[in-house]
Amino acid sequence: AFTLFHSLRKRNVESLAPSLPLQEDFVYHWKAITHYYIETSDDKAPVTDTNIPSHLEQMLDILVQEENERESGETGPCMEYLLHHKILETLYTLGKADCPPGMKQQVLIFYTKLLGRIRQPLLPHINVHRPVQKLIRLCGEVLATPTENEEIQFLCIVCAKLKQDPYLVNFFLENKMKSLASKGVPSVISEDTLKGQDSLSTDTGQSQHPEELSGATGMEQTELEDEPPHQMDHLSTSLDNLSVTSLPEASVVRPNQDYNLVNSLLNLTRSPDGRIAVKACEGLMLLVSLPEPAAAKCLTQSTCLSPLLVFSHKEDASAFPGKRALISFLSWFDYCDQLIKEAQKTAAVALAKAVHERFFIGVMEPQLMQTSEMGILTSTALLHRIVRQVTSDVLLQEMVFFILGEQREPETVAEISRHPLRHRLIEHCDHISDEILWNTGFNVLYLRYFQYSLFYCIMTLRMFEHLLQKPNEHILYNLVLRNLEERNYTECKPLCPEDKDVVENGLIAGAVDLEEDPLFTDISPENTLPNQEWLSSSPPATPDHPKNDGKTEVHKIVNSFLCLVPDDAKSSYHVEGTGYDTYLRDAHRQFRDYCAICLRWEWPGSPKALEKCNLEAAFFEGHFLKVLFDRMGRILDQPYDVNLQVTSVLSRLSLFPHPHIHEYLLDPYVNLAPGCRSLFSVIVRVVGDLMLRIQRIQDFTPKLLLVRKRLLGLEPEGPLIDHITLLEGVIVLEEFCKELAAIAFVKYHASSTP
Repeated sequence: AFTLFHSLRKRNVESLAPSLPLQEDFVYHWKAITHYYIETSDDKAPVTDTNIPSHLEQMLDILVQEENERESGETGPCMEYLLHHKILETLYTLGKADCPPGMKQQVLIFYTKLLGRIRQPLLPHINVHRPVQKLIRLCGEVLATPTENEEIQFLCIVCAKLKQDPYLVNFFLENKMKSLASKGVPSVISEDTLKGQDSLSTDTGQSQHPEELSGATGMEQTELEDEPPHQMDHLSTSLDNLSVTSLPEASVVRPNQDYNLVNSLLNLTRSPDGRIAVKACEGLMLLVSLPEPAAAKCLTQSTCLSPLLVFSHKEDASAFPGKRALISFLSWFDYCDQLIKEAQKTAAVALAKAVHERFFIGVMEPQLMQTSEMGILTSTALLHRIVRQVTSDVLLQEMVFFILGEQREPETVAEISRHPLRHRLIEHCDHISDEILWNTGFNVLYLRYFQYSLFYCIMTLRMFEHLLQKPNEHILYNLVLRNLEERNYTECKPLCPEDKDVVENGLIAGAVDLEEDPLFTDISPENTLPNQEWLSSSPPATPDHPKNDGKTEVHKIVNSFLCLVPDDAKSSYHVEGTGYDTYLRDAHRQFRDYCAICLRWEWPGSPKALEKCNLEAAFFEGHFLKVLFDRMGRILDQPYDVNLQVTSVLSRLSLFPHPHIHEYLLDPYVNLAPGCRSLFSVIVRVVGDLMLRIQRIQDFTPKLLLVRKRLLGLEPEGPLIDHITLLEGVIVLEEFCKELAAIAFVKYHASSTP
């Protein structure tokens, strides 16, 4: 009661005190704080029961007022007093001791407001950045403390100041010698240790002061030079007797103390309070984006950021029982992606490699290579989601190397399993479980594994489709282009007479006349892409095979695809709005997007000259195209959803503006070498099989039309139709041929328009 009365009396006296000049007022409030430690006998009372918070707030207001009254950049006497008397050092000592209880919180608030409200740069001053660095070490030491909110606010304001002036980060890259000394560790260090520390030290550009190697265990002499000697003795004794209890540190291991700001933020990312964790992540985002090379090197080599950025295997195993954990994981990966995207180049590369080694290889790969059907399905779905989510170029590169490997030489049949994960994923696209063939007599078991196989296939195909849309040249080169580089799928000879008879005057009987198609000129010139040489004509001109004009050639190519499916097997013309023209707009938009992605890859404008190609080398289309072609060859016998996904991936590949891809996938007249196949030749074989099979199906055309209308939702579901798989396959085949024709036409139009 007496203490409370004394406190109230002091407040009343102070409220009646006359107005003083700013400097005198500032000194008055500071001395009022120091007198508390001299006069008080009760160091257990909380700081909120004292006048300390009020005095600190008044000091801040005075500093802000002083700055506002002076010209920009000019330091006033109050700020000079704060710097010269090392007030921040003293406050750090009091905050570390947390005396009176709650003082640490008040010190953090003072530091935060000082850095946030004062416009002139304070951190370059040694009497500011040194105590700031010391206070940073106190943050995140213990999780879920009452000061967590103030700690993260303080750390974030420091990060914001460093973002404004990145060079200041060098003041916060301590060498380990200083850190050990400031913790009171005896400096008994061998010569070998000193040599080892040299490699960890970072030149901060600061002048070294002897006092920097001593810890702040009491108030400096200059802080109280105006105090009477007997009061200085009392205050020194009071500070010496403060109980600075060592609290247990957070569970994060600190291998070095070179970059304490990062370490403290990392500790707070594990706070049980989600808001604190998010703010800590935001602070790290600011730090990794700083352009200072020394900071980037210290961040990746002398902190726990890289290993802690990835989940441990145990955490993953216990954190995936349900939806909440999945959302947590995806949020974490999104943060990693954004962190690496914003990071300085050196730091970004190091962090991405850490994700590759510790998460992709350490966690994901065992999951993807396991034998459990459900486990593989789950991990493949997760990989698909990661592929879709990643936006950082550096992390994308590491993810691509993880999935596909780094190989760029042409594939051979004997070495398709050279990168096991790539081989496994591509095989999933053509997956038929061994268990399905084991005993088809057990219908339930058969159905279960058939469903798993179907899901494997579709999920992995979708993953590859999204991978092909990523802005990374290695993806397409590794999967396709490396095998087409030498054009050894071609045979350099003129067309045989049988092939010439197929086309009469460049047109096929019953083909669409593009000159009369209003969509031929529907795409405005301003929406077209720059002129390209590689689509002007096909096949190459020879004495026996003269080059026709480009328009004739595109007629031939477009109509070759449109006329692949015989009229007896077509059903789109019976349904309004399902013509070939419906694909033109989508093809134009998609082709424009792909050209924008591929522009920086500097692809050639025309195919590699045949005389420079190694046509004698054995041709292998590669594992990826082999599986897609095999799937395409079974389009009449596999589920509708699989057919949609296979044709979707092939159409994506056809859109790429590379001359070899265009020739191999979209040129019906390429002279294939013996034993080679192209997309067109695969479809021709399917059509040949179709012509034989439809002869054995009664009422084929009405059934085909009914199936189409059901798929479009124009007819309600009814009794099961026999040969449903084949009928759905025919519909997909017809639509795919129209889509390929539209892609070929859009490519021609884009290349021929000035």
